[in-house]
Amino acid sequence: MRMFHKRRRLQKTNYKKRLALLKSGVPRLVVRKSLDNIRVQIIGFEVSGDKTMASAFSAELGGFGWKSGLGNLPAAYLTGLLAGVRAKKAGVKKTVFDLGLQTSTKGSRIYAAVKGAIDAGLSVPHSKEILPKEERISGKHIQDRKNIEKEFAETREKIMKEEK
Repeated sequence: MRMFHKRRRLQKTNYKKRLALLKSGVPRLVVRKSLDNIRVQIIGFEVSGDKTMASAFSAELGGFGWKSGLGNLPAAYLTGLLAGVRAKKAGVKKTVFDLGLQTSTKGSRIYAAVKGAIDAGLSVPHSKEILPKEERISGKHIQDRKNIEKEFAETREKIMKEEK
């Protein structure tokens, strides 16, 4: 019987996909989600181990004035935007998206984070059809918060000012 790496046996890493991404020589845009939060990281490969070049966590949005939920689509976009701004400061211009073992769903929070990174100025190969619509990114679909669109715009402006 052939023994595989522990992370493969536990279905945490697809080494075939990982190798293909690493061979590109471009830093990876990694988006991981939970029910309540989103984490976006720009990770570069080094022989001694992967190096995180820039990152953002949705819990940081409170410092920019965001009062709504941290696991929704607008928060994912803003977290991606924040990570993209930080990556640009670190000198990263181009990334490749690393989906990992997550399920790809058109217009999901994962792709909202990718859209945020793209809007921050990162070059990420993608398909336009898979990104969420602007109405959903700005929070028009969320009924429980009346001023979410205004709050979204203000938070977005504050994040973009961090770039300067």
